[in-house]
Amino acid sequence: MSKRAKMSEPEARTTVVGSSVQFRVYYEQFKQLPIGNPILSDVVSAGGHLWRIEFFSDDDDVGISIFLRHMSKSRSARAIFEAFVMGRDGTPSKPAMQWLCQTFEASGDTKGSDNWGLLMVVPDLEKRFLIERHVTFVCTIMVTDHSPILVPPSDIGTHLGRLLDQTDGADVSFIIDDETFPAHRAVLAARSPVFKAELFGSMAESTMSSITLHDITPATFKTLIWFIYTDELPAEDEHQGSSTEMIQNLLVAADRYALDRLKIICAQKLWDKVSVDTVAAILGFAETYNCQELKNKCIDFFAVENNFKQVMFTDGYAMLLLKFPSIIAELKKRVGA
Repeated sequence: MSKRAKMSEPEARTTVVGSSVQFRVYYEQFKQLPIGNPILSDVVSAGGHLWRIEFFSDDDDVGISIFLRHMSKSRSARAIFEAFVMGRDGTPSKPAMQWLCQTFEASGDTKGSDNWGLLMVVPDLEKRFLIERHVTFVCTIMVTDHSPILVPPSDIGTHLGRLLDQTDGADVSFIIDDETFPAHRAVLAARSPVFKAELFGSMAESTMSSITLHDITPATFKTLIWFIYTDELPAEDEHQGSSTEMIQNLLVAADRYALDRLKIICAQKLWDKVSVDTVAAILGFAETYNCQELKNKCIDFFAVENNFKQVMFTDGYAMLLLKFPSIIAELKKRVGA
């Protein structure tokens, strides 16, 4: 038997970092392996499947054959495999193969292949990539179909929204002006701590089957309750949500019933309407209803020197001077006025 055949198994270590497998091997021992004898990585998990990487040395000291073997016996997988060598300066070599998909059959399935190989050509490997007599290979495995059964998106909002078109099961109604809105106590309470306190606490509303609301318009309440049931706003053509006044009214209602996500959605819609003519009024509104994100955005808008000089001559700025002197001081500090 030749000297090469008598070599002991090379020193090697497998490390998994995220979806990457790092394989560090003692290079001199790797070179002395008989042709056809691989170094094997540990079995690793990626995308819900088990894998092993096999490294073969070629006689020309330039090429390295790398095989990815699918070790799972239960099902096939389609994966993307990439491999490279880590350089002395921490810079990787060019990938041996990038973004190439291959279908791997279940291990032991005679109908298809459970492994896939590629040849990595690395010129000047010993000069550029040898670190303390070791070479570090880095391989990435990305499974593209580890969940082949498609799961439809959630439609619970659609189903709950249908409850608003029916009176079946409704156990409370809200009267605003001359309009009546039937609803379900459990749904309202689950979504809003304020409704929960009103409808299931010690307040008078807890025993009332019909509740009259003030300081809110029918259009605003209709949009509010639609959001409570569906977690989204109605389509633009179904409500007056494009108007600044409607958005402000909805934000006030969201603040009143502690619907934080709806409040942020309204703040974003108001930010979309910010201009030199509207920013001061919207900033004052944000301060009044504690919309910190919207307030910060408006102040950033003010901080642009040209914007500030124009806003100073608007009615909204005069309102800020009168009602929010602390904001004016903060603005002047930001722009250096």
